[in-house]
Amino acid sequence: MVKKKSVKKKSKNSRDLKSKKDLKHIMSGKRTFGQKVSDNLTRVAGSWGFIIWFLVLIAIWIIINITLITKITGSAPWDPYPFILLNLGLSLLAAIQAPIILMSQNRTTERDRRKAEADLAVDRKAEREIEAIQKELSSIRRLLKNKL
Repeated sequence: MVKKKSVKKKSKNSRDLKSKKDLKHIMSGKRTFGQKVSDNLTRVAGSWGFIIWFLVLIAIWIIINITLITKITGSAPWDPYPFILLNLGLSLLAAIQAPIILMSQNRTTERDRRKAEADLAVDRKAEREIEAIQKELSSIRRLLKNKL
C-alpha cells in the first residue's frame, strides 16, 4: 500500500482561500448606492433605446422651437437657431455622464481583473494537484515494477 503524501502548503492554500473569498465578494454584487446609480446609468445611457429616445427628444425640441412657437405665439423662439440653450444642456449632460460612466467601467475592469487573478490562482492550484498526482502515479509505477 502506498502512503498518500500531503502536497498542500500553508502559504499557497491561504492565498487560494483568499482569492476564493475575493471572488465570492466580487460576484456577490454588494455595491454602494452611488455604484448602483452609476451602473444603472451606464446600462441605460449605453443602449440604443436611449440614443433613439434622445435623438427624438432633440428633434422635438428643434421642431417646437423653430415652427410651433413662432406659429402659435408669433413671438421669437426661446432658443434661436444655433440652439445655444440646447447645446448647453447637451454639454452639461456629457460633462456629468462621462465621469459616471468611467467610474462604472473602472469598477467593471477591477472586477474582471480580480476574477482573472482568482482564475489564475485556481489554475495554479490545479496544476500543483496534477503534478502531485503524477508523482504518485510514477511512484506506484516504480513499486509495481519492483514487485514484478
